[in-house]
Parts: sequence; C-alpha cells; structure tokens
Amino acid sequence: MTTTLADRLAHAPSLDTLHALVQAVGLGPGWNKPAPTMWPEPRKNFWPAHWRYAEAKAALDAAGRLVTTEDAERRNLILVNPLPGNTYATARTLVVAYQMLMPGERARSHRHSPNALRLVLDAEPGAYTNVDGQRLTMLPGDVVLTPGFSWHGHANDSPAPAYWLDYLDVPLVQALEPMFFEPYPGDYEAVEDTPARAPLVFAWRETEAALGRVGPEPSGCFGRHVPLASPALRTLELWMMALEAGTRTKPVKTTANNVYSVVRGRGETVVDGERFEWARGDVVVAPAWRPHEHHAAEDAVLLRVSDAPLLAALGFLRCA
Repeated sequence: MTTTLADRLAHAPSLDTLHALVQAVGLGPGWNKPAPTMWPEPRKNFWPAHWRYAEAKAALDAAGRLVTTEDAERRNLILVNPLPGNTYATARTLVVAYQMLMPGERARSHRHSPNALRLVLDAEPGAYTNVDGQRLTMLPGDVVLTPGFSWHGHANDSPAPAYWLDYLDVPLVQALEPMFFEPYPGDYEAVEDTPARAPLVFAWRETEAALGRVGPEPSGCFGRHVPLASPALRTLELWMMALEAGTRTKPVKTTANNVYSVVRGRGETVVDGERFEWARGDVVVAPAWRPHEHHAAEDAVLLRVSDAPLLAALGFLRCA
C-alpha cells in the first residue's frame, strides 16, 4: 500500500523528521523559528548620515562636462545610505539625490508611480520644471512638488547651471511593488501654461515670510516651523524650520524617517550620538527611531522631509 506524504507527516517519529517533512512542502515550523519575527521596539537598520553640497556640486560640475542629457534620463547623484549592502535608498522609504542642469539643457519628460519633490539650491531665472504642462519656476529656496504619475521634465533657459535636491518615495514603491514608469511620447512635454501662482510650488519668498510670523514650535524639537501643505504628498510631509543662532532643539525619536536639508546657515545635527556639522545645501538623514537634535551656529533654515503621513495612515506613527 502506498504511503502518502500526509500519512508520513501524521506519523513522524521525531521532531527532526517532522521539520524535514514540512519544510519539503514549503511549511515552516513556527515553534522552531531561526529568528524572532517580532521585537520589542523598532530596529535601527538604516544609519545616520551626512552629505555635503560642496562635494556634490563639484562632482556635478564634472558630470556636466562628461554626461549629457542624451546619456542619462537625469544627471544626478544619489545619496546612498551607508548601510552595508545598500546600493540606493537614503532611508527605508526615501531616496534623495542632487541634480544639475546645464544652461540651455532640457531633461526629458516622464511620469512614474513614486511621488517626488525638489528643493532648489542654486538657480537663476529661466530654470523651471514642467509638470503636466505647467511651467513652474525654480529659484533658490523654492520647493516644487511632482505628485505620482504627473508628467514632468526640467529645463534651464538661464545662463548658469541649476542645482537642486530631489526627494522620492521610490524605495517604498519598490517594496510594495506597484511601480510604473512611462517616458513621454516625443521626449518633451510642451508648456501650456505659466501660472503666476501654482499649488505645486512653495516659493521661498512666501515661506520666509511665513516663518517670520510664527513662534517656537511647542515641543521644542523643531524651532519655528511652517508646513508646506498638510501633507504635501500622500506619503510625505514637508516642514520648513527656522533656528536662531545658538538654538539647541530638544531631542526627538520617532518611527518616521526624517531628512533635513540646509536652506541657509550653519550648525550641527546629532543623530543617535553621531555629530554632523552642516552648511547650506547639505543633507542629514535621521532614520526611524534614531533620536536627534539640532544646534544652530548661526541663523539657519532647514527643510524637513518626513514619511510621517504614511506611518500615521497605517497607525504606526509614534514619537518618544
């Protein structure tokens, strides 16, 4: 009489035999897990890190000579978290990159599932992003949004190179897998409108004025700050923070990932005991559950990009 696998499972003479039999059919003995599947608090997987604009700008200037917009979809430098084995993400759900466009250049239009935004570092009048046919001016300190699956391309009609920071939730979309990317037919979307005001642009002059009207944030963790929409994108929130010279913020620890970019000023950020001295254009990442605080050596403004809306929507947002 033929013995079925079910019979052999039911009559396994030992745990070792049972383990071998269940694993052969893709079952894992939950009582014999090689490692815990849950832990008492978030693991600190991604590392605190700091990137310097001066170094990135120099490398982009070289790339301007060596890499054309025909060679690459975007001329950018990715801020790769130093976590061993990582080759792309800046934090668990976010990737950040420095990008540059030479005078007279255009970067091809495309669209994709991930949400994106830009913080302009250096640009002269004539640099712009085209989002769904709208020409959105890019001047230093401006923040420009590109919601997921919006057509977008970049152009620089000014006489000087334009530099900015890109932020995208690509690692999140990669993990969840609903990734779509589509090049624009004909490479470049035509500009159909040049609005005087656009909901996708947070002009620095308006943000700076708003910062001058607010008092200190009650927790003491973020100086004086104003939101750039609430949230700016479904997965990301943006806050512009002002820190007066000598300010030391209180430490904050949260399940959200936070990326701080320096709009102006000098100072340092301490993330889980690591000190990073920053200047204009620099970027510091404080990954989830890493306590961090800021010290301003002179009047400073930072853009904080956080995935807190994502964590809040899932019921996972917690601060300590």
